[in-house]
This record gives sequence, structure tokens and C-alpha cells, in this order.
Amino acid sequence: MLRPGFEREIVFDETPQREEPEIKSTTKIRARIRFDYRGKARPARFFIGGKDSEEAAAELREQQAALWRNVPVQGVFVENIEMGEIYSVYDEEADDEIAYAPLELEVTADSLGALVRFAVREEFRRLIILEPAGLNISVREMEQIFFEVYSQVKTQWMQRIKRYAD
Repeated sequence: MLRPGFEREIVFDETPQREEPEIKSTTKIRARIRFDYRGKARPARFFIGGKDSEEAAAELREQQAALWRNVPVQGVFVENIEMGEIYSVYDEEADDEIAYAPLELEVTADSLGALVRFAVREEFRRLIILEPAGLNISVREMEQIFFEVYSQVKTQWMQRIKRYAD
């Protein structure tokens, strides 16, 4: 028995559904990504092991370059790694010179969503898409990109919370 005002029964098979053309992009995306790794100076303990901020930045950059070379990232192939010249910036809050060591990756990615994991990192500075000159993005691909942004940011926040809790 139907309530008054609901004389017609709704059949869910008749509801119009949004039709999306299945456009599968087969082109790979080439991009250049720049990271600037910040060096934190460590004072010497008993005259051993002290490093200034430039040495610390260079060491951190070398560690990260080794990770980018040797650890595979799903959907991304690292073609080339370039290390730039270390530069220093005066930080008023710390009242000290802070060194940054730039690292540029040239990568080939399967999709834009695969590049999101680079953009949510703290060291990320810029991303330049080299190829293709233009991209057509379907609604489904946009949804996947936004979901990837959400999941990567959530992961970053969880790691920070865990780091500061310890």
C-alpha cells in the first residue's frame, strides 16, 4: 500500500544514468619535478659528528636521490635525476642561515594521479609537464585525481601525527 501522494511506484532501473564515454588515455606524461631538501645543522658532541646546514642538506639530498633511483613507484618511471647547487636563505625565526639542496627528477607517469604523491611532499617546489602539450581529462579521471590527493594528504598527516606523538 502506498502513501497518499505517492501513487506511482518508482522503479530504479528506469532512473537515468550519466553516460560517460570511456576515454582511456594511452599517452604517458613526462614531467620535471623539483624538490628542495632543507638541511638542519647538528652541533658536534664531544668534538665528533658536527655538520653545518649545507652538509646536512647535501647528505639528505643524496639519501633521497638513492631512494628515487632504487625504490620503484607504481605508475612512475624516474628517467633522470639532477642535483642543483646548494643555496642558503636567512631564516628570521631561527635567526640562522638555512641551506637547501635542490633535486630535480625527470619522470614518466601513467596518469596525473600518479604525480600527486610528489606534490604533497613537504620538499616539493614545482612540477612542469613536458609532454604532452595538452590533456583531456574525463570526469572519472578527475574523481581519481581528487581521491588520490585526499589519500596522500591523509597519509602525510598521519605520519606527522605519529612523528610528533613519539
